[in-house]
Amino acid sequence: MLHRDALINRFLKYVSFDTQSDEENDAVCPSTPGQLVLSKALADELNGLGLTDVSIDDHGYVMATLPANGVDGPVVGFISHVDTSPDASGKDIKVVRKDNYDGKDIVLNEEKNIVFSTEAFPEILKYKGQDILFTDGTTLLGADDKAGVTAIVSAVEYLIQHPEIKHGKIRVGFTPDEETGRSAALFDVEKFGAHFAYTVDGGELGGLEYENFNAANWTITFHGRSVHTGDAKGKMRNALTMASEWQQLLPAGEKPEYTEGHEGFFHVYKVNGDVETCTMHLLIRDHDRKQFEQRKAFLRQMAALFTDKYGQGTVDLDERDVYYNMLEKIEDGHMDVVDLAKTAMEAVGVTPEVAPIRGGTDGAQLSFRGLPCPNLFTGGANFHGRFEYLPIESLVKACETVVEIAKRAYTLQK
Repeated sequence: MLHRDALINRFLKYVSFDTQSDEENDAVCPSTPGQLVLSKALADELNGLGLTDVSIDDHGYVMATLPANGVDGPVVGFISHVDTSPDASGKDIKVVRKDNYDGKDIVLNEEKNIVFSTEAFPEILKYKGQDILFTDGTTLLGADDKAGVTAIVSAVEYLIQHPEIKHGKIRVGFTPDEETGRSAALFDVEKFGAHFAYTVDGGELGGLEYENFNAANWTITFHGRSVHTGDAKGKMRNALTMASEWQQLLPAGEKPEYTEGHEGFFHVYKVNGDVETCTMHLLIRDHDRKQFEQRKAFLRQMAALFTDKYGQGTVDLDERDVYYNMLEKIEDGHMDVVDLAKTAMEAVGVTPEVAPIRGGTDGAQLSFRGLPCPNLFTGGANFHGRFEYLPIESLVKACETVVEIAKRAYTLQK
């Protein structure tokens, strides 16, 4: 059996590192120095555990090997990311532990009157009677994805401590800047050398995902004309007004707050500027590739409309595709990797919950680069915000699932 307290202590150690990434800083990788600090600590830890081929490059990508111990088969990889979301602070995280959760609202921070509400987050009631980790409500927790890092490191440590468990060659990898969508770009698939892998970067207990959004992140710049307000009639073009009009022209029901399952959306998540220039950051998401392309074409038509209305040079589109739906790669001869994960989960008493990811992981990009890479649960919930939480039993099961996959991976064909 896994040592539960050691697992918790490892997680608490990792979340003490401030590794919040910076989506605005795309000039360097990692985008923040704290990520490199944790990556170096992980490399040292893996060396100390006895893994081989431990490496860390200048960008903070960590890789290591647990050699096979008596069986031959394909090389399986496990991957997690060290950064936490830019959406909420990850500095000076104060973990609040609630043992034997009673199903009631939880006062996370009495001084600031921050309460975890079961009305707002009824899913928490599934974990009544369990021990759960929260924060004091001023930061995120960092289970995304330090719970994944914890599960992987603890799993290989367990296998080292139990040489009677036969397994093939195992590769582990830890990446920076996943939350900015840039981490897979510099991941050396050839060096990693796995036949298939799993990102341990999912949410609640049992989650197994091999279908994700096609994703584009666009920057739209509106160019106005500033004129003194006393003499502005017929002359001023307000870039802020243009941005507001653009937002209103987007389909009203096709936004994150109104969609679920396979439904795609447009999402304006940041606007800044003035009368002269206004910049809008927009996410485009859809599981269906054809509809994804139609969404992009729709935005180009909107830009043409604005040009007709306000004049040439009014709108600039900076178009960037980020990742595509890994389903088309997994279904093309790699469903055995999914079936292996299902079997492993069931073996440790977890019911697989297969659902499309309403987001993306490193595995989406890696699958398109020749490394089939479904996504496994970490156990956490409410990621990217100050009401994030992690049931301890779910973290234990995430680790047990990694161990079980490692035990069974040699049975697959190379």
